[in-house]
Amino acid sequence: MASSTPAAHINMPRLAFPALLLANLILPLGPVLVRLSDVGPVAAAFWRLAIALPFLLLLARPGLTRMPPTRGEWGALALAGALFAADLAAWHLGIVYTKVANATVFGNLSGLFLPAWALLVLRQKPKRMQAAALSLAAIGALIMMGGSYDLSIGNLKGDLLCLLAGILYTAYLLVVQRARGRLESWSILAVSSAVSAPLLLAFALMLGERVMPGHWTPLVILALSSQIVGQGLLTYAIGWFSPLIVGVSLLLQPAVAALLGWLLFDEWLSPVDLIGMGAVAAALVLVRLPSRA
Repeated sequence: MASSTPAAHINMPRLAFPALLLANLILPLGPVLVRLSDVGPVAAAFWRLAIALPFLLLLARPGLTRMPPTRGEWGALALAGALFAADLAAWHLGIVYTKVANATVFGNLSGLFLPAWALLVLRQKPKRMQAAALSLAAIGALIMMGGSYDLSIGNLKGDLLCLLAGILYTAYLLVVQRARGRLESWSILAVSSAVSAPLLLAFALMLGERVMPGHWTPLVILALSSQIVGQGLLTYAIGWFSPLIVGVSLLLQPAVAALLGWLLFDEWLSPVDLIGMGAVAAALVLVRLPSRA
């Protein structure tokens, strides 16, 4: 298998890269909205999907009618849904048991796992500019981790859950990227969400969480922003890029989360944090240059 990138770069839409960036600007809103909701963390993940699902199915209907999945693709979509449910459950639980900074760092390690997969498993050799972008992004991420990460025994349970979430999300993205070779993005997102939602509800009930909310606003915003817009843009864009480029873009999320913490929770950004954010931003510019050449 030479590459997991299903779409040809020759016909890449002009909006594909902006969609990838916008997705990673919107998705970091998720932890804030989970904290603001009045249900359990896994229940919040369930409502994120359940509220979005009718809209996703409506958007997916034309594509599913025009290009129904094959038996193998149904299996891949079911696997993607199971992985996404496990990812959300682990990450939302981890947010409760550790600091938000820790959860953000570990939950977004897929930004490093994806390039590692491309280099070690797919044997994809990055171009010179891509290698420079990956190095710069890794340095920036490590700087942000060093500035925000707090290791302690009390946080260990949450840290491990968020690390598991990062691994599961990497696997989910790889399955989705493979399915994007033929299927439309809304078809993939709708079917995988339909698989994820009941699994999350069952897990929330098993944990004894409060499921019915008293205040719907945070959950509605979570569904519209994270699942429909954020995940929708990411599912669309991921079909046009290699795991290396997707991984670099995912490293934008910790930077955005740090900025949100500064704006919403008065968590001060040090000059070192700003340097890390600047390195990630520069990497996103560099990783785009080869495709413009």
